[in-house]
Parts: sequence; C-alpha cells; structure tokens
Amino acid sequence: MRKDDCLFCKIVAGEIPSTKVYEDERVLAFEDVSPMMPVHTLIVPKNHYDNIGDDIPDDEMGHLFNAVSTVAELKGVAESGYRVIVNTNDDACQTVHHIHVHVLGGAPMNSGDPSKS
Repeated sequence: MRKDDCLFCKIVAGEIPSTKVYEDERVLAFEDVSPMMPVHTLIVPKNHYDNIGDDIPDDEMGHLFNAVSTVAELKGVAESGYRVIVNTNDDACQTVHHIHVHVLGGAPMNSGDPSKS
C-alpha cells in the first residue's frame, strides 16, 4: 500500500535517495535530513499509514517498534541510551504524514527536569 504524494513512500520506493541504516521486508530506516542529535534515524513501515491512529495491524506495529532496538545497535547507542519519538498529526509537529519512529541519541539529553540538568 502506497500513497503517491507521500515523501516517505517515495523514499521507500527508491525514487528519492536516502542514507539507509537498516532495511527488511517490512520497514526501512534512514538518516533524518535535519538531525536534532548526533544519531537521528527514522524508521518507517513500507506500507503507508498516516499516523499511529490509522488502524495499523498489530503485527505491522510490532515489527515497526521491534526494529528500534536493531537500529539502536547499528547506530551504537543501544548501551548509552536513546530516545524514541512518534509525532502524531499537526499539533504534535508531524510534518510527513506517514507514521515514522525517530531514534535519537549519541549525546546526553536534558530530561526537562531542572533537578537533572
């Protein structure tokens, strides 16, 4: 399933180049073009779903999130730690409406708790 005007569907199809980190039959992981951390990798399902609330089959969702640990290992942040983010819809700053998981790491992060900064 593909949406013709979707940027990530075009990346999955190889129509737009990306720096691939990991790929299997169901997901593609590639480097974010505007990284917010030293490690900023996106993982997308090869099938198009607009967002996390798009009735994604359990096995697809599980596979997407199971790829996170593989990407963290490949990027060298599995031991030091990493953050996983899924933005959903416009108010949450989802800029590409194809569900994707951000894996961020490679440097210490501020927790937002002033006692930990």
